[in-house]
Amino acid sequence: MTLDDIAHHAGVAVGTVYRRFPSREHLVEALFDTRLDEIAAWAQQAVDDPSPWAGLTGFLDRVLTTMASDRGLQDVIFSRSYGHDRVALVRDRLVPLIDTLIARCQRAGVVRADVVGGDLALVQFMLGAVIEYTDQVQPGLWRRYLTLFLDGLRTPSTPLPVSFPDADKQIEIGNSWKPPRRQVVQR
Repeated sequence: MTLDDIAHHAGVAVGTVYRRFPSREHLVEALFDTRLDEIAAWAQQAVDDPSPWAGLTGFLDRVLTTMASDRGLQDVIFSRSYGHDRVALVRDRLVPLIDTLIARCQRAGVVRADVVGGDLALVQFMLGAVIEYTDQVQPGLWRRYLTLFLDGLRTPSTPLPVSFPDADKQIEIGNSWKPPRRQVVQR
């Protein structure tokens, strides 16, 4: 979709869109500003939650639920091309909050001592892949793996909220896998 198409759908003059957004990338960045600010606010709410464990699990659930309903969010968060500067600013806000959240959980004795805040980012990335490749076949399957991850952080274990896919669904999930989009480097 071009900026001309976007202007047409928005019912505004093309010049208005181009004055505000010089490129499609700028528009994409602006669309996700609000969402990224929400994530930073959720991290602060998690830190402020009286229960460190509830704060941690609630934060992860909110972010992943949002990623499941807004597929472009993961692309922006983990992208190196769209919104790099804006995402970096949000990451700079998030890192100390997530580190604080993990430290609170560790002081409360509900999270393993060897967990670091960066583990959460990688788990979000991994679960984002689960969302991407399984949601058409078995929506919500990511919740099973979030629970497995959370149980790996502490004991006692929590019952898994979603069953493992049957053999037919496993095949369908496997068939829907696509290799990650990689940029070809010209030499």
